[in-house]
Amino acid sequence: MSEPRPPRTLPLWLTVVLGVAGASIAVWGIRSASWILAPVLLAFVLTVVAHPMIGALERRGMRRAFAVAITVVVLDGGLILFAAAIALSFGRLATVLPQYSDEWQHLLDNAKSALSSAGIGKEQIKDALQGLQLSKLLAALGSVLEHLLGSVGALVLVLATVLFMTAEAAGLPARLSAVPGSERLTAALGGFARNTRRYIVVTTVFGLLVAIADTIALLVLGVPLALLWGLLSFLTNYVPNIGFLLGLAPPTLLALLVGGPGLALLVVLIYSLANFVIQSVIQPVFVGDAVGLSVTLSFLSVFVWTVVLGPMGAILAVPLTLFVVAVLVGQDPDRVWARTLLAGASGAASSPRRKRPGRRSRRRAEAAEAEPEEAAASSEPAHPPRTTTPAPRSP
Repeated sequence: MSEPRPPRTLPLWLTVVLGVAGASIAVWGIRSASWILAPVLLAFVLTVVAHPMIGALERRGMRRAFAVAITVVVLDGGLILFAAAIALSFGRLATVLPQYSDEWQHLLDNAKSALSSAGIGKEQIKDALQGLQLSKLLAALGSVLEHLLGSVGALVLVLATVLFMTAEAAGLPARLSAVPGSERLTAALGGFARNTRRYIVVTTVFGLLVAIADTIALLVLGVPLALLWGLLSFLTNYVPNIGFLLGLAPPTLLALLVGGPGLALLVVLIYSLANFVIQSVIQPVFVGDAVGLSVTLSFLSVFVWTVVLGPMGAILAVPLTLFVVAVLVGQDPDRVWARTLLAGASGAASSPRRKRPGRRSRRRAEAAEAEPEEAAASSEPAHPPRTTTPAPRSP
């Protein structure tokens, strides 16, 4: 009797084609609904980060309903204050920039003369500098303010979603553990939650340190709107890799208008030094790799999620990538190679390596092997008991 044949699988090329097609359709659907998915995903990440607060309050004797209420108030209050601070800061920028119209025009005139001396034609110079007029910059800033004011509905959606998600998340671990066969999914989601909290906490703490250093430096140098640029530096710190450049450009431009190229160069040097010392020297000493993703994946995720979700995708790029990796790769025991590649250097460092035992290791192993023998020897009597044979009786 012949053995049953194994089930036929799809060819590798067809599997890849179907996977790419399915991923493209999913990305298109998410992008089409980004106006509602971006606030919901922001509320999801905030709920994951604040979830341990509920347990901490319950361990102090507080009822779950009150613990959930306090957590929601903290999250929603922080979001409202942060949104108000950003709106007021950009409004302040829109009122201050027209005061430097003369300096802006002088800067454009110097640029025109420099380009003319380089042999560039007048029409080409006009086309190149046409988009750098202060009026167009103020118009773009006005559109940003209009967009911020129009995002009130999205903010209300985030606040309401945080309320419901926080209430549901309080009992989610118990319900998920009751599902049979969900151990791997529970472990993968637990790893995602821990990595996300670690990333948010580390980014917040060290981003705050960078923002304080930048704000103090700008105040000392006399750059206008130093508090605004400090807030912008703190916000753009959540955007991996390219956030530093986004936070550096506006204060450098304003320093160029106020104090010329020397002051602008000094701002660039101070920003670069603060960013390098705090985030590249101090942060790895205390927390090491807080993300668990390769540098390339973190860098590319910013562009992918920005295209999919808009500006909010740049801020949520790392948490959303961690979630996708946990769901698609983390719970599959056959995808160890994928987890190692996606983790980059951190995954290579965390994988166990078989090393040749050194002299100390061999001595410890010999000592460990000798301990049972010594214990057995110590349990035996030091001197064997004497056996007395009875003397023969005389007849």
